[in-house]
Amino acid sequence: MYFLQMARLFYKNGASLPPSKFTDEQVARGLVPRPHTSMKKKGNFLSKLFDEGHLIWLFIIPSTIMLALFALPLFALFVRSFEAGFFNYAFSEQAFKALKLSLLTSTITTGVTILFGTTLGYMLARWKFRLRSWIELLIDLPIVLPPSVAGLVLLMAFGRRGIFGQELSALGISLPFTTAAVIIAQMFVAAPFYIRSARIGFRTIDRQLEEAANVEGANQWQVFTEVMIPLAGSALISGAILTWTRALGEFGATILFAGNLEGVTQTMPMAIYLGFERNLGVALALSVMLVVVSMLLLGLTRKFEKTEEHHNSID
Repeated sequence: MYFLQMARLFYKNGASLPPSKFTDEQVARGLVPRPHTSMKKKGNFLSKLFDEGHLIWLFIIPSTIMLALFALPLFALFVRSFEAGFFNYAFSEQAFKALKLSLLTSTITTGVTILFGTTLGYMLARWKFRLRSWIELLIDLPIVLPPSVAGLVLLMAFGRRGIFGQELSALGISLPFTTAAVIIAQMFVAAPFYIRSARIGFRTIDRQLEEAANVEGANQWQVFTEVMIPLAGSALISGAILTWTRALGEFGATILFAGNLEGVTQTMPMAIYLGFERNLGVALALSVMLVVVSMLLLGLTRKFEKTEEHHNSID
């Protein structure tokens, strides 16, 4: 608490340091008491451990334990997958079908989300209207919902016996256990990442730029397409990558709403789940592929974020 109070005092006073009660001569002769000299020393080990030069281990040790929690399981996955014959299972027919369907559905999900979610993110960021905070809450809700709840929500709404299922059936539309159901489930859980990123990106743009475009005669759509989208481009790209990554790994909502039919609704996470019962090698190979793709996409996201920070620092 002492150091917190002194740090706050120093921050409040700006560059002026708080007055010291020790003279320069006392400091030079080493007569200034150190923080731990008032405590009774319990051996050389403790005194060295809490010495200023060894305090770094109080940060390294817990951080290493936490890092190992993430790194060791991934390391074990890669080792076991290559021991089981990675390439044989990775190029199997089941793995190829699951990979093809996952790439197709996640790409469609991302494209539709960009098409409809960009304008929504812009409205939430720049327009002022009633219930805006409630709409933001509604959009962000699927991010924290358990996947099983998300799947049940979709089933109760668009299932054959759902609230809107009978109306869809009258029109000849049946969504459950189809590829379209996979896309809807992916959009429900992944689209909020893009909308949230778009909202943050549009909100950080200076309103004077928007007003300057209006003064030059641009209408609202021209301001949106020619000013706002280019300026929020990095945020939009990062949100699209996160959406695609989340859609690629979606499992819980999909298995409840779309099922697990090979070649129809069996995406890579479904094939991994089925592999635990039938073929563990396929599950391991697909898991490694998902990890690698996710790492590449997250790396692209970090790159765009760093590029945006660099441009902001230059401006």
